[in-house]
Amino acid sequence: MIKVNNISTVFNKNIVHDNISFDINDKEIFGILGGSGSGKSTLLRQMILLEPIQKGHINIFDKDIKKLNFNQREDICKKWSVLFQFGALFSSMNVIDNISVLLKEHTSLPQDLIYDIAYTKIKMVGLDTKTASLMPSQLSGGMKKRVALARALVLDPKILFLDEPTSGLDPSSSRAFDELILNLKDLLDLSVIIITHDLDTIKSTLDRFIILDENKILFKGSYEEALKQNNLKIDKFLKNKDIFGK
Repeated sequence: MIKVNNISTVFNKNIVHDNISFDINDKEIFGILGGSGSGKSTLLRQMILLEPIQKGHINIFDKDIKKLNFNQREDICKKWSVLFQFGALFSSMNVIDNISVLLKEHTSLPQDLIYDIAYTKIKMVGLDTKTASLMPSQLSGGMKKRVALARALVLDPKILFLDEPTSGLDPSSSRAFDELILNLKDLLDLSVIIITHDLDTIKSTLDRFIILDENKILFKGSYEEALKQNNLKIDKFLKNKDIFGK
Protein backbone atom coordinates (compact mmCIF):
# COMPACT_ATOMS: atom_id res chain seq x y z
CA MET A 1 0.00 0.00 0.00
CA ILE A 2 2.77 2.44 0.94
CA LYS A 3 6.48 2.24 0.13
CA VAL A 4 8.89 4.68 1.77
CA ASN A 5 12.23 4.61 -0.03
CA ASN A 6 15.47 6.27 1.11
CA ILE A 7 13.86 9.30 2.76
CA SER A 8 16.29 11.91 4.07
CA THR A 9 15.18 15.14 5.72
CA VAL A 10 17.29 18.01 7.06
CA PHE A 11 16.12 21.18 8.85
CA ASN A 12 18.74 23.86 9.57
CA LYS A 13 21.56 21.30 9.42
CA ASN A 14 19.62 19.06 11.82
CA ILE A 15 19.27 15.61 10.27
CA VAL A 16 15.76 14.32 10.95
CA HIS A 17 15.70 11.27 8.65
CA ASP A 18 18.84 9.63 7.32
CA ASN A 19 17.99 7.38 4.36
CA ILE A 20 15.08 5.49 5.91
CA SER A 21 12.97 2.89 4.08
CA PHE A 22 10.01 0.69 4.99
CA ASP A 23 6.78 -0.73 3.55
CA ILE A 24 3.21 -0.65 4.86
CA ASN A 25 0.99 -3.53 3.79
CA ASP A 26 -2.59 -3.29 2.59
CA LYS A 27 -5.20 -3.58 5.37
CA GLU A 28 -2.79 -3.60 8.29
CA ILE A 29 -2.49 -1.31 11.30
CA PHE A 30 1.02 0.11 11.18
CA GLY A 31 2.66 2.22 13.85
CA ILE A 32 5.27 4.97 13.67
CA LEU A 33 7.02 5.23 17.04
CA GLY A 34 9.85 7.36 18.33
CA GLY A 35 10.91 9.81 20.97
CA SER A 36 10.33 13.54 20.87
CA GLY A 37 12.09 15.05 17.84
CA SER A 38 12.60 11.68 16.12
CA GLY A 39 10.81 12.85 12.97
CA LYS A 40 7.66 10.75 13.16
CA SER A 41 5.28 13.71 12.69
CA THR A 42 7.39 15.07 9.85
CA LEU A 43 7.23 11.66 8.18
CA LEU A 44 3.45 11.59 8.53
CA ARG A 45 3.16 15.08 7.03
CA GLN A 46 5.32 13.99 4.10
CA MET A 47 3.04 11.02 3.48
CA ILE A 48 -0.07 13.22 3.38
CA LEU A 49 1.55 15.92 1.23
CA LEU A 50 1.73 18.60 3.92
CA GLU A 51 5.53 18.55 4.00
CA PRO A 52 7.85 18.36 0.94
CA ILE A 53 9.95 15.26 0.44
CA GLN A 54 13.53 16.53 0.29
CA LYS A 55 15.25 13.34 -0.79
CA GLY A 56 13.88 9.90 -1.56
CA HIS A 57 10.43 8.75 -2.62
CA ILE A 58 7.10 7.75 -1.10
CA ASN A 59 4.81 5.59 -3.23
CA ILE A 60 1.14 5.32 -2.30
CA PHE A 61 -1.28 3.31 -4.45
CA ASP A 62 1.72 2.63 -6.75
CA LYS A 63 2.13 6.36 -7.39
CA ASP A 64 5.22 8.39 -6.52
CA ILE A 65 3.55 11.22 -4.62
CA LYS A 66 6.57 13.45 -5.15
CA LYS A 67 5.87 13.51 -8.90
CA LEU A 68 2.12 14.18 -8.85
CA ASN A 69 0.70 17.27 -10.49
CA PHE A 70 -1.96 19.40 -8.78
CA ASN A 71 -4.97 17.44 -10.07
CA GLN A 72 -3.35 14.10 -9.25
CA ARG A 73 -2.60 15.33 -5.72
CA GLU A 74 -6.25 16.34 -5.33
CA ASP A 75 -7.42 12.91 -6.46
CA ILE A 76 -5.09 10.87 -4.27
CA CYS A 77 -5.83 12.97 -1.18
CA LYS A 78 -9.47 11.87 -1.45
CA LYS A 79 -8.37 8.27 -0.95
CA TRP A 80 -6.99 8.86 2.53
CA SER A 81 -8.06 10.74 5.61
CA VAL A 82 -6.34 12.11 8.70
CA LEU A 83 -7.33 12.30 12.35
CA PHE A 84 -5.11 14.95 13.91
CA GLN A 85 -4.05 14.73 17.55
CA PHE A 86 -6.59 17.15 18.99
CA GLY A 87 -9.39 16.43 16.53
CA ALA A 88 -9.24 19.81 14.77
CA LEU A 89 -13.01 20.25 14.90
CA PHE A 90 -14.48 23.56 13.74
CA SER A 91 -15.53 25.25 16.98
CA SER A 92 -18.26 27.31 15.26
CA MET A 93 -20.02 24.24 13.78
CA ASN A 94 -22.09 21.61 15.53
CA VAL A 95 -21.23 17.92 15.22
CA ILE A 96 -23.35 17.12 12.16
CA ASP A 97 -21.95 20.08 10.22
CA ASN A 98 -18.38 19.23 11.23
CA ILE A 99 -18.84 15.74 9.81
CA SER A 100 -20.67 17.01 6.71
CA VAL A 101 -18.12 19.62 5.67
CA LEU A 102 -16.06 17.30 3.45
CA LEU A 103 -19.15 16.00 1.66
CA LYS A 104 -20.27 19.56 0.98
CA GLU A 105 -16.84 20.48 -0.35
CA HIS A 106 -16.09 17.41 -2.46
CA THR A 107 -19.48 16.15 -3.66
CA SER A 108 -22.65 17.53 -5.24
CA LEU A 109 -24.95 15.42 -3.07
CA PRO A 110 -28.20 16.98 -1.82
CA GLN A 111 -28.23 18.26 1.76
CA ASP A 112 -30.59 15.58 3.09
CA LEU A 113 -28.38 12.78 1.74
CA ILE A 114 -25.26 14.45 3.15
CA TYR A 115 -26.88 14.49 6.59
CA ASP A 116 -27.98 10.85 6.20
CA ILE A 117 -24.38 9.84 5.52
CA ALA A 118 -23.14 11.95 8.44
CA TYR A 119 -25.64 10.32 10.82
CA THR A 120 -24.46 6.89 9.63
CA LYS A 121 -20.86 7.80 10.47
CA ILE A 122 -21.91 9.11 13.89
CA LYS A 123 -23.43 5.71 14.70
CA MET A 124 -20.46 3.91 13.16
CA VAL A 125 -18.05 5.47 15.67
CA GLY A 126 -20.29 4.55 18.60
CA LEU A 127 -21.99 7.89 19.31
CA ASP A 128 -25.68 8.56 19.88
CA THR A 129 -27.34 10.49 17.06
CA LYS A 130 -28.39 13.07 19.67
CA THR A 131 -24.74 14.14 19.59
CA ALA A 132 -25.35 15.67 16.15
CA SER A 133 -26.68 18.96 17.50
CA LEU A 134 -23.95 19.51 20.09
CA MET A 135 -21.10 21.98 19.69
CA PRO A 136 -17.47 20.85 20.14
CA SER A 137 -17.28 22.74 23.43
CA GLN A 138 -20.02 20.47 24.79
CA LEU A 139 -18.14 17.25 24.03
CA SER A 140 -15.80 15.24 26.23
CA GLY A 141 -12.30 14.48 24.98
CA GLY A 142 -13.28 10.99 23.91
CA MET A 143 -16.37 12.25 22.08
CA LYS A 144 -14.31 14.85 20.21
CA LYS A 145 -11.97 12.08 18.99
CA ARG A 146 -14.93 10.03 17.78
CA VAL A 147 -16.54 12.98 15.99
CA ALA A 148 -13.21 13.72 14.30
CA LEU A 149 -12.96 10.06 13.35
CA ALA A 150 -16.49 10.13 11.88
CA ARG A 151 -15.47 13.14 9.78
CA ALA A 152 -12.31 11.32 8.66
CA LEU A 153 -14.41 8.37 7.47
CA VAL A 154 -17.12 10.34 5.69
CA LEU A 155 -15.53 10.04 2.21
CA ASP A 156 -14.86 6.29 2.68
CA PRO A 157 -11.04 6.48 2.54
CA LYS A 158 -8.79 3.51 1.82
CA ILE A 159 -6.10 4.73 4.24
CA LEU A 160 -6.61 6.30 7.65
CA PHE A 161 -3.76 8.28 9.25
CA LEU A 162 -4.02 8.77 13.03
CA ASP A 163 -1.78 11.20 14.92
CA GLU A 164 -1.63 10.25 18.63
CA PRO A 165 -5.33 9.25 18.62
CA THR A 166 -5.48 8.27 22.31
CA SER A 167 -3.44 11.22 23.61
CA GLY A 168 -5.24 12.97 26.46
CA LEU A 169 -7.76 10.17 27.02
CA ASP A 170 -8.16 8.20 30.22
CA PRO A 171 -7.12 4.51 30.06
CA SER A 172 -10.68 3.24 29.64
CA SER A 173 -11.45 5.66 26.79
CA SER A 174 -8.10 4.86 25.17
CA ARG A 175 -8.82 1.13 25.14
CA ALA A 176 -12.33 1.72 23.79
CA PHE A 177 -10.89 3.85 20.98
CA ASP A 178 -8.32 1.15 20.12
CA GLU A 179 -11.12 -1.42 19.97
CA LEU A 180 -13.11 0.88 17.69
CA ILE A 181 -10.16 1.23 15.31
CA LEU A 182 -9.73 -2.55 15.18
CA ASN A 183 -13.42 -3.03 14.39
CA LEU A 184 -13.52 -0.29 11.75
CA LYS A 185 -10.38 -1.63 10.09
CA ASP A 186 -12.08 -4.99 9.56
CA LEU A 187 -15.49 -3.51 8.71
CA LEU A 188 -14.19 -1.01 6.14
CA ASP A 189 -11.06 -2.86 4.90
CA LEU A 190 -8.89 0.06 5.98
CA SER A 191 -5.15 0.43 6.06
CA VAL A 192 -4.35 2.37 9.25
CA ILE A 193 -1.15 4.27 10.04
CA ILE A 194 -0.80 5.43 13.64
CA ILE A 195 1.70 7.70 15.36
CA THR A 196 1.50 6.68 18.99
CA HIS A 197 3.35 6.49 22.29
CA ASP A 198 0.56 4.52 23.99
CA LEU A 199 2.07 1.23 25.16
CA ASP A 200 -1.30 -0.56 25.23
CA THR A 201 -1.96 0.51 21.63
CA ILE A 202 1.47 -0.78 20.63
CA LYS A 203 0.82 -4.15 22.28
CA SER A 204 -2.80 -4.78 21.34
CA THR A 205 -3.57 -2.82 18.17
CA LEU A 206 -0.55 -2.58 15.87
CA ASP A 207 0.23 -5.36 13.41
CA ARG A 208 3.73 -3.97 12.83
CA PHE A 209 5.62 -0.78 13.58
CA ILE A 210 8.87 1.08 13.15
CA ILE A 211 10.84 2.81 15.88
CA LEU A 212 12.67 5.96 14.77
CA ASP A 213 15.81 6.76 16.74
CA GLU A 214 18.83 8.96 15.96
CA ASN A 215 17.66 9.65 12.38
CA LYS A 216 17.43 5.94 11.55
CA ILE A 217 14.98 3.08 11.91
CA LEU A 218 15.96 1.29 15.10
CA PHE A 219 13.45 -1.52 14.56
CA LYS A 220 10.68 -2.64 12.22
CA GLY A 221 8.38 -5.58 12.79
CA SER A 222 5.75 -6.83 15.24
CA TYR A 223 5.59 -6.40 19.00
CA GLU A 224 6.44 -10.06 19.50
CA GLU A 225 9.47 -9.73 17.23
CA ALA A 226 10.58 -6.61 19.08
CA LEU A 227 10.58 -8.42 22.40
CA LYS A 228 12.98 -11.02 20.98
CA GLN A 229 15.60 -8.46 19.90
CA ASN A 230 17.45 -8.35 23.23
CA ASN A 231 18.17 -4.67 22.58
CA LEU A 232 18.24 -2.22 25.49
CA LYS A 233 16.98 0.72 23.40
CA ILE A 234 14.04 -1.27 22.06
CA ASP A 235 13.24 -2.50 25.56
CA LYS A 236 13.12 1.12 26.78
CA PHE A 237 10.73 2.08 24.00
CA LEU A 238 8.41 -0.79 24.82
CA LYS A 239 8.53 -0.67 28.60
CA ASN A 240 9.44 2.84 29.77
CA LYS A 241 6.68 5.42 29.27
CA ASP A 242 9.14 8.28 29.89
CA ILE A 243 11.15 7.39 26.79
CA PHE A 244 8.61 9.23 24.66
CA GLY A 245 8.85 12.45 26.60
CA LYS A 246 5.18 12.33 27.52
